[in-house]
Amino acid sequence: MTGYSLKCKDTGMKDCNFEIKGASSKDEVMQLASVHAKISHNMQNIPPDVAAKVSSAIKG
Repeated sequence: MTGYSLKCKDTGMKDCNFEIKGASSKDEVMQLASVHAKISHNMQNIPPDVAAKVSSAIKG
């Protein structure tokens, strides 16, 4: 598999099985993760510390 990926579990959400696979860029992963956070975790705004955790958990 090519591209960038992210597992929500890797950001500290131990009970969440959400994954992004094959994204074309880190920016795309961040956008998709932001939508997921709003829908699944009721986070209307992503705090800078959470964004940093997400960014560091991106593989690719």
